[in-house]
Amino acid sequence: MSAVPPKIRAALGLALFSVALTGAASTRPNLLFILTEDQGAHLSFLGTPGLQTPHMDALARTGVYFEQAFVAYPVCSASKAAIYTGLHNHTNGILNNTPNFHKPAARLTPAERNHPLYVRNRLHQNLPTLVERLHAAGYYQGVTSKLHVAPNEKFPYDEYIGPTNHPVVTRFIARAKQAGKPWHLFFNISASHRPYPNSDTVKIRVNPADVKLPAYLPDTPVVRRDWAEYLAAIERTDAIVGEGLAALRESGDDPNTVIVFLGDHGPTFQHGKMTLYDLGLRTPLIVRAPGANNGVRTHALTSSLDLTPTVLDLLGLDPLPRAHGVSLKPVLLGTPNAKGHEHIFAQISHRGPLPNDGMQERSVYDGRWKLIYREKLTPAWRQVQADSKAWKLWGNRSYDETVKHQDRFPEQYRILAEMDPQSLGGKVPPLELYDLRSDPDEMENLVGAPQHRHELNRLYSALRQWVKDTADPAVAPPGTPPHS
Repeated sequence: MSAVPPKIRAALGLALFSVALTGAASTRPNLLFILTEDQGAHLSFLGTPGLQTPHMDALARTGVYFEQAFVAYPVCSASKAAIYTGLHNHTNGILNNTPNFHKPAARLTPAERNHPLYVRNRLHQNLPTLVERLHAAGYYQGVTSKLHVAPNEKFPYDEYIGPTNHPVVTRFIARAKQAGKPWHLFFNISASHRPYPNSDTVKIRVNPADVKLPAYLPDTPVVRRDWAEYLAAIERTDAIVGEGLAALRESGDDPNTVIVFLGDHGPTFQHGKMTLYDLGLRTPLIVRAPGANNGVRTHALTSSLDLTPTVLDLLGLDPLPRAHGVSLKPVLLGTPNAKGHEHIFAQISHRGPLPNDGMQERSVYDGRWKLIYREKLTPAWRQVQADSKAWKLWGNRSYDETVKHQDRFPEQYRILAEMDPQSLGGKVPPLELYDLRSDPDEMENLVGAPQHRHELNRLYSALRQWVKDTADPAVAPPGTPPHS
């Protein structure tokens, strides 16, 4: 189909979508939303050294792979909230993690309903979710492994399902067919979350000698093992993805199913989870849909905020009343001149829920240049997830190893100390500027470089406008960039 002119190809795609959306409600496309936890943009499809992900690769080769895809907030609950609403977190109400009550709202206990974090860190009641919209459209819906957003009333799934595997998907689809409804399965996979497979006690296929460490990690045998175990967790996740896709094929619903594959944020290393660096924000994103392009890689700048608008558009349903994201359907169809965003924005609000009284971090990225802006740096306190530093419960080898070898790897230790300033005394800068084309690991802060003043001012202006446009209540960037 690649030889067909773009305009004709787009028209054919629109025709196929129209066919898919005609007829009874039961013929409306299904939705398989695969969300892997704590997985950065690491696939053998992308050439990640030491890694083998045949099932994810096969999906990427039969759909559209978004090479510039980013989440709006790099921690679990907040990332999910942005996906479900299409709205930034300072608008939707969930900042940081909230309790995971994986059950229907009617089954919450009084203690769970009154849990302080559940009460305070939740979506605003007036904002509809993707699950509510699909429920109103007659979809049969299920979610696996965890919910981890609140309040549960805004997620009226028909089934709250346990661990993800082939029989789970097979049985869910069968029940949806028995109900005579199109279905949506939110296939949440936790296998890529720490603790990773412990190579002290289990054999892993990934060889630490074969991996390539990013520059912000000290290159020691222990850290290589930690990274190899992370990749082994992705391989374990890939096997589960393969089981789910096999069940979909066996059901016969594959041709009429929209598939979205996304990592919810990056892994638990410095520069990863709960940071606005590339490892924290960039994730794999694949979309495969009836009538859309296949085997395509796009550079369109994309946010996780785009997924609910895109899904509703693909399913032929009205958009939510308000969204910061946009539909990617034109990109998926190969519509001429279709593109993503000019800028991608992300945020972190430390100290958890509203009011936003902790350190504030915001970022803007244009496909090459990244600007990170911070306020409320005194005291220098950042929320550090336990799995980003703890060995005993979470198996994190890299944190202690970086501290141990701080004299050999001073830059890597500096980065760790900035991630955890309250423990290691790091000085957190108010402003950072990176050229990811020449410095993909974001090691050299260019804020003070006169030759890059134009890029700094340009991105800073875009960020200030975004703060205004989205009514971000927690930051007030001054008219000129603060000194680094």
